[in-house]
Amino acid sequence: MKLWYSFTKELILSSKSWYFYIELGMSIVLLLILAFLVPEDFDSKGKDYIYLDLPQVVMDKYRDNLLEDDLDETAELVEVKSDKTVYAAELYETEESKIYLLESMEALIAFSNSERVPVVHVRVNEDNQVIHTYYLQGYETQKLRNLLLVFHNKKAAYDVIEDYSDNITVKSIYQDIEPLSDRENIIPVFLTYNGSLMSLFIMAAYIFLDKNEGIIQAYAVTASSVWQYLLSKIGVIVLTSLVTTAIITVPIMGLQPNYGAMVLFIITSGFFAASLGLLITSYYKDIVQSFGVLYIVIILFIMPNISYFTPSWDPYWVKIIPSYVMLQSFKEIISVNGNITYVLVASLGFAVLGMDIFMLANHRFKKTLTL
Repeated sequence: MKLWYSFTKELILSSKSWYFYIELGMSIVLLLILAFLVPEDFDSKGKDYIYLDLPQVVMDKYRDNLLEDDLDETAELVEVKSDKTVYAAELYETEESKIYLLESMEALIAFSNSERVPVVHVRVNEDNQVIHTYYLQGYETQKLRNLLLVFHNKKAAYDVIEDYSDNITVKSIYQDIEPLSDRENIIPVFLTYNGSLMSLFIMAAYIFLDKNEGIIQAYAVTASSVWQYLLSKIGVIVLTSLVTTAIITVPIMGLQPNYGAMVLFIITSGFFAASLGLLITSYYKDIVQSFGVLYIVIILFIMPNISYFTPSWDPYWVKIIPSYVMLQSFKEIISVNGNITYVLVASLGFAVLGMDIFMLANHRFKKTLTL
């Protein structure tokens, strides 16, 4: 009963704090970014700029080959801009790239110099052979350069490269799981940092505010338990995380996520993050003194973002950072047929770890009440 009274009192006090509205406001901002600024899927198609310096018959054959791979088998007349100059071009769009046939060598050079993109000059040499000259920018890898040397060699391209690619075994990593769109794939990042990890920093702000006002020191002369005060703070933080998570997730994902697993995971991961915030604040008198530690924690928790968006970089040590587990858990929660077992194990781990940290923080606060 005392815990409930303490929780409701902290909830009322927190609702009058500007930190509370910062969290709600930030979640609304993130929702607006997802809804209006982030496309459903990013345009990942490469852009190729080509100038055909060929006899008309050969040029027509080249265009016909491009039309065979075009999505709607129709070339589109467009205008492309380079260094404030507009050039006419023909656009051929395939599943992998957008190919622009430029009108002149001048346009090709302009795109190479101003836009800093690789371009191709296609011409016929003295032996009536079609030659592709690539204007590179210097940042291309040696593997790419070697590939370009043989790419237009029919025997190498078709007899060797195609045969090799046909023999490669391709296995879907999704299996029964439907892949997320690019917009949906960003949601776990927002949920991790605006939800669970914001608990750490908002908790620190609340505790330092109470320290400055002498509220925590007052517990030294009252019959109230310190752990009830601390747990009520955590309860307010977790409740706020649940609200902000719903604001971000429901309008974008609808009923797709497993909301039962989401609530469980937010409670456990939020409890862990808030307890960690309590432990950090127990060693310092104000936020200025704790800034160094908080800064290190921020950098450490941001590191898994690199692995999340670049799966090829996934060292073992990154996987033990709590935010890595949070990112993967939220991804499983919002995915169709996601791995809920992983989420449950992660929730259990955060609950146990959070309880250990909370007991240590409680001991620290009782020990330092009169300091």
